[in-house]
Amino acid sequence: MTKSRQLRVLIPLLMAAGSTSAIAQAQSPLDEIVIVGTRTEQVLSSVPMAISLVNKDAIQLGRQELGLDESLVAIPGLVMQSRYNFSQDLSVSIRGFGSRANFGMRGIKVFADDIPMTLPDGQSGTDDLDLGSAQSVEVIRGPSASLYGTASGGVISLTTEVPTATPFVETKLMAGEYGHQKIQLKAGGTSGRLGYLVNVSKLDMDGYRDHSEVEHNLINSKFIYDIDDTSSLTAIINAVDSPTANDPGGVTLADIAADRSAAGSRNLSSNSGEAFDQQRLGLVYKKSFGAAHDLTLRTYTMRKDFVGFLPIGSHIPFVGDDGVVAYQRSFSGVGGLYTFSDTLMGKPNVFSIGVDMDYQTDDRQRFINNAGVKGAISFNQVEEAESVGVYFRNETALTEALILSFGGRFDNLDMSVDDLYLANGDQSGDLDYNEFSPAIGLMWNHSPALNLYTNYATSFETPTFTELGSPAQDLNVNLGGFNNVNPQKAKSVEVGAKGSVIDNRLFYDLALYSMDVENEITNVVNIGSRAFFENADTDRDGLEAQLQAKLTDQLSLTVAYTFSDFKFTSFDGTPAAVGETLPGIPEHQFYAELKYTHPEGAYVVLDALNVGEFYADNANTEQVDSSIVSTLRVGSTFDLNGTTVAPFFGVNNLFDEDYFSNVRKNAFGGRAYEPAPERHIYGGVTIRF
Repeated sequence: MTKSRQLRVLIPLLMAAGSTSAIAQAQSPLDEIVIVGTRTEQVLSSVPMAISLVNKDAIQLGRQELGLDESLVAIPGLVMQSRYNFSQDLSVSIRGFGSRANFGMRGIKVFADDIPMTLPDGQSGTDDLDLGSAQSVEVIRGPSASLYGTASGGVISLTTEVPTATPFVETKLMAGEYGHQKIQLKAGGTSGRLGYLVNVSKLDMDGYRDHSEVEHNLINSKFIYDIDDTSSLTAIINAVDSPTANDPGGVTLADIAADRSAAGSRNLSSNSGEAFDQQRLGLVYKKSFGAAHDLTLRTYTMRKDFVGFLPIGSHIPFVGDDGVVAYQRSFSGVGGLYTFSDTLMGKPNVFSIGVDMDYQTDDRQRFINNAGVKGAISFNQVEEAESVGVYFRNETALTEALILSFGGRFDNLDMSVDDLYLANGDQSGDLDYNEFSPAIGLMWNHSPALNLYTNYATSFETPTFTELGSPAQDLNVNLGGFNNVNPQKAKSVEVGAKGSVIDNRLFYDLALYSMDVENEITNVVNIGSRAFFENADTDRDGLEAQLQAKLTDQLSLTVAYTFSDFKFTSFDGTPAAVGETLPGIPEHQFYAELKYTHPEGAYVVLDALNVGEFYADNANTEQVDSSIVSTLRVGSTFDLNGTTVAPFFGVNNLFDEDYFSNVRKNAFGGRAYEPAPERHIYGGVTIRF
């Protein structure tokens, strides 16, 4: 691969046209993993930042497919919770970004097929990620605001399968304990210039705990039309109908000692949970103008209707009794990226420039929760966020082995609230944020066995509308509008090494970083399912290491270790927390996976995740014990006269560990803990025609 081609891939991969469209092409962790951008290629070991890829087998092979964490567990630097509570959504943090969220994602940009799933105000969700048709997931670890703008402590990008030349129909039937049932039907192929892939799935589950039932129906489709040899148009159509996702809630340790599977009493009396339906449409146009010019344009729109019952009501009068939340959301945007590949002073050079424009509006109400029945309205406001980001990046090959990169992004975010509930006064208001985020990096590709890099990167993150909602400090007042939480900024210095040794049988990835975070948006108390926030300063030092070893042609080993030393350095609202460890993040986390694959299609995968001790509160008075949780997956593939049949079987929590699937930070009254299921089994079969 020429140096010019190597350089050209870095921009489509790293720049924010709002997404990363990389696909892992490797058949095993040790084969040459290739990042595929716009008509260019780059081996993973040459990408100058901490980035990880998981392929289709890691996502789908024998998985229960309840959450994205199942396939991302082998990536260091990630802490994930809440797989078994669909009302809370999956909680993911990267290097501590996102750890403050007791539901959904914060601080992380999420994309699916080049379409952003992160709102302008920084909220992300995974409800409409379709794991059943996922080809790959790419994770960028660490601050990347110069590429992606606000809420970019990390990036998660999912790419669905590419339509095949030969048409196919595939069905997957799955069942397991706790009432788990899932049906999936997938079809794809190519007709002339049009490629298509459609996947429909239905999930029903009672859950391990009382009041944790879920029904989730999803359709995801991808259509690619090759206009000519130099251009294509991709359409993404996605819809979700989730009429039931109950919330068993957090409980105390005393409650767990009495009955691990019981729901919180307030969750039962308030009928806590959520229901929503959502539709998303995205279009991505790609065009190449000769060998030097590439253009990507995208546009998208999304609407969502949501209602949620929180475990608060008349029994907690100082919160205001408004335990029912409803909103109607619309989210749309456009983006463009132009890349020019040529030489600069005789050196291979790539320059890119792009723009993102996003708009969000939420028509939000709250109502009295009368023992699980929606009562009178108590809150009504329209929330709007409009963001514009302009960015550039330049990559220059100083020598055959040394690459210099630098860039920056300017973001403008306008947030406004129009208060329509005036019984407690008019809380309407506007906020305007402007920030420039620079980054610079240096990559030394000494050999396939040794690739060294260093970079300086920044992160800029505004509070979401939820985090700006009053009250923040005075729980006796329930107002709309904005509180006084400020945006957070992070500065990060990182060094890393990666490469393949021993005839490409051992791949290693090592990253060390140090971050200074100013005005970190911090959870200070959680009442029911509502969290309140203040600002604090923190320091973060960490180490991330991963080894992927091909022990034999049939046996592979993957290990990952994460060390996190995250401390509060300043906290006006809670001075006692200064010097203490950030809650929700273990100091040590270790993962190991042993996989055997037979040439005729049988496989056995055994893994274990060791999560070290961590704290549940800012003051570090509530310590959560460490846990080791193992999973076993077994399956095979048979070809029966052109029809592929692939049965599989799995055991979660193989050694019946008592642990928590989620721990809510700074929970009121000690109701922080969501017990995870005991050992349980699932199984199914995939049939492909």
